[in-house]
Amino acid sequence: MKIRSLKLREAHKPAGNDRPSFCSVLWDQQAHHLVTASSSDPAVSIHDALLPSSPPRILRHHRDGVTALAISPNSTCLASGSIDHSVKLYKFPGGDFQTNVTRFTLPIRALAFNKSGSMLAAAGDDEGIKLINTIDGSIARVLKGHKGSVTGLAFDPNGEYLASMDSMGTVIYWELHSGATLHTLKGIAPNCGSDFSVINVLSWSPDGETLAVPGLNNDVVLYDRDTAEKLFSLRGDHLESVCYLSWSPNGKYMATSGLDRQVLIWDVDKKQDLDRQKFDERICCMSWKPIGNAFAVIDTAGKYGVWESVIPSSMKSPTEGIPNARSNNSNGLLLFDEEDEEDEEPSAAGSISDLGEDSFGESGPPRRKRLRKQSTYDEQWEEDDNDKLSSPPKPKSRKEHHDKKKASDNVHEGLGSIMLSSRSKMQEAFQPGSTPAQPGKRRFLCYNMMGSITTIEQEGYSHIEIDFHDTGKGPRVPSMTDHFGFTMASINENGSVFANPCKGEKNLSTLMYRPFCSWASNSEWSMRFEGEEVKAVALGTGWVAAITSLNLLRIFTEGGLQKHVVSLDGPVVTASGFKDELAVVTHSSDCLPSGDQAVEYTVFNISKSTKAMQGRLPLTPGSQLTWFGFSEEGLLSSYDSKGLLRIFTSQYGGSWVPLFSASKVKRSDESYWVVGLNMTNLFCVICSPDLFPQVAPKPVLSLVNFSIPLASSDIGAETLENEFILNCTHLSQIHHKIEAAAQAGMNVTSLEDDAFNLEAAQDKCILRFIASCCYSDKLARATELVKLLSLEKSVRGAIKLVTALKLPNLAERFNSILEERLLAEKGPKDASALNVKDSAPTSITAAAMSEKRTDAIVTSTTPKLSAPLFIKKVKSPEGTKVGGSGKIDQDVNTSIPNDGATKFKDEKIALETNVGGEIKKPGNVHDLQSGRPSSGIPKSTDNFEKIKNAGQAHRQPSQRPSNPFLKSAVK
Repeated sequence: MKIRSLKLREAHKPAGNDRPSFCSVLWDQQAHHLVTASSSDPAVSIHDALLPSSPPRILRHHRDGVTALAISPNSTCLASGSIDHSVKLYKFPGGDFQTNVTRFTLPIRALAFNKSGSMLAAAGDDEGIKLINTIDGSIARVLKGHKGSVTGLAFDPNGEYLASMDSMGTVIYWELHSGATLHTLKGIAPNCGSDFSVINVLSWSPDGETLAVPGLNNDVVLYDRDTAEKLFSLRGDHLESVCYLSWSPNGKYMATSGLDRQVLIWDVDKKQDLDRQKFDERICCMSWKPIGNAFAVIDTAGKYGVWESVIPSSMKSPTEGIPNARSNNSNGLLLFDEEDEEDEEPSAAGSISDLGEDSFGESGPPRRKRLRKQSTYDEQWEEDDNDKLSSPPKPKSRKEHHDKKKASDNVHEGLGSIMLSSRSKMQEAFQPGSTPAQPGKRRFLCYNMMGSITTIEQEGYSHIEIDFHDTGKGPRVPSMTDHFGFTMASINENGSVFANPCKGEKNLSTLMYRPFCSWASNSEWSMRFEGEEVKAVALGTGWVAAITSLNLLRIFTEGGLQKHVVSLDGPVVTASGFKDELAVVTHSSDCLPSGDQAVEYTVFNISKSTKAMQGRLPLTPGSQLTWFGFSEEGLLSSYDSKGLLRIFTSQYGGSWVPLFSASKVKRSDESYWVVGLNMTNLFCVICSPDLFPQVAPKPVLSLVNFSIPLASSDIGAETLENEFILNCTHLSQIHHKIEAAAQAGMNVTSLEDDAFNLEAAQDKCILRFIASCCYSDKLARATELVKLLSLEKSVRGAIKLVTALKLPNLAERFNSILEERLLAEKGPKDASALNVKDSAPTSITAAAMSEKRTDAIVTSTTPKLSAPLFIKKVKSPEGTKVGGSGKIDQDVNTSIPNDGATKFKDEKIALETNVGGEIKKPGNVHDLQSGRPSSGIPKSTDNFEKIKNAGQAHRQPSQRPSNPFLKSAVK
């Protein structure tokens, strides 16, 4: 056989004293980039495969050598492990650092993504394997069973198993669904000892039917997927042990490198080596090119190269037969706000289904690999004199069921298989304000506007602490020793609730409530659920809620009485409580064909045992829900992974309004971890570069102004438009509260005051907006805006503004609008008394201005308006001082009959405008609240009787004069 030579180029500097280093090399899915790393270099290099001479992109985030690399199947995420004990994630191919996904106490040796990219396995000298959920960065499971350093990890392509290997040559099959050990094969591979420039590796065939492991006889041994039985071995011209192996993309060929510095290419079906190449140093890592007939190698000196034309042209290409389902438009990890193209679904047997992970969607006969394996298996027993064991019968039930299902599914391949592979994973349940578990670190079980609950795992127990942000409001709560392993919690002013998933021999889930203060001793209580797991908890006034894996909502009183059990429509996503209301988010169906989550919300009133609201919860396409709760005013709110905050308002019969878009305000390396909100601000922790805060140092709470995702304005008035829409939204909520309070017979005076103040602030905003429109020559828009002013004095101020800007036509239109409003208010009989068009805003005489107000009830003959009527009580008969100018601001909306004519005060508004369209209002100009009518409540019963006898008083349920300038658009 001809021995070929390959020229290598340096990617990383070799270690000192000519010591060999373990180096890694990987292709991305499109074969556009090569990624290399070395245990003697803390940098990761991303090489342009199309331009090999161009300098690589260097990622310098580790403090010590990089010992492991992994790329997600869709090539959107790169993971690296290091001697510095950390595992880091980057965006690929850009190389932007994302997060430290986990840390170990000893160096990392192996990393592996599952086929969907939703899970990352990491292991090293710690002897434990961490399964990391890439969606939220949480540790899904820790697998322990190896006695030496774990050097090899491989996910079964069908999504059922994880295979691991340690430096002592032991291989373990793990079942992913349960975390149980299925098979342990001890001492089947060489013992690497402490030389980590050579590590034991293993690899599944692309169809997931066989597992390849370096053997003890300078060979590669293949084991059965389900039974872990030895099938056959590849034994050729390696003079020393095999130290690395790699399957071709279609599984027909395999490349092996040995300690003898040779690389052999095998035809796996024929068990024959096709080609070989000798190198100057040991080849410690290899990677087949996903597209084309080539593969990359890297040696222990940090030099890499690409072996072209590996397979002779007369033979089947190593990439022939790769299906289209393995496309490059898969969007991968939700950790980076992308969509999962493929995922693992629980099967009826309780394991991860292989339907969505079926050999990259191969369309070949489903039993071909099994038949081929059986024939070669028999041949190998005849040829190998060293193997004297008899072949035990193969288990059939599981495997035959698997093959029959594949055969039946083969009929529906094509569109059906594409639909299965594109199905994304339904979002797991989460607790608002919680952070993922981090080994050895304290994390948040709950963090809200009231306080926080933190926990840290110790040996056999956890230590829980409860802190209040305002120590004056909450009691001092002693720390708690947790022997249940609580993973979720909630806190309010009355107490805290805790829950854990199923654990222990009896598979029990525990719910526990601890009141902060109680007149009775032993007020703490707990509940156990057998075969039912608590998924989310919430607290309110006098009640505790738990939502379980059986889609049951369980309501308890604070004393522990089981009050209600309600069935929900789907699996829970999260829940939150506020006073009497409980809001629950559930899945309404599987993910949509686009991969988006389909979730709905339901709001229960616990005290009344009613369902207040229910509907679809909107999410940004490609996002997941990351926070859900109530504002300080009790408005239902949500925040998704794309950074969009929504609140539920009464507008349009009940709708979700986006109030904040993080993409418009945050930097690229920042993320907003939401804590709560009120009517004006979002309370959050700004995290960089992590996605969530650490307990220590204590997170800094930031107040962020709302920023509605508006289109770019043609007059550059996005700030004014943002303020205008926010005011409209808030005013709508206040009107809704007034109507509800009035129907309940409650006092609405304070709400009316709030509404009037907000209307005055809105008028100020509209006046600035009108000025901006005038400067931009958008006169039609200015006319629309003046119709939205609430107060008469605001309309007159707008007329003075456009008059000062020398826009007589616009001033005439504004005068017409004012006249029409006054006519609609006063009626045709009083129309002759109004002379609005003839001059600037009408002023009353000086004598009238100095005239004292009478102590009489102000009557109103106007028809009843649909909008609520707002007045402001005048505290002194002399009037109210405005803006510190010392001038007396008389009432503008109080109508007092005087010889059949209605008089209006002359509001001296001096508006100074700047180039940007802002209106500067000195002195008493801008305080529109002083224009609110006086109460008109009589000071003596004698005056009241006189007016009543004169027939001048009319029935007024609210005893408030009507305001003709309330915005009719907001009710």
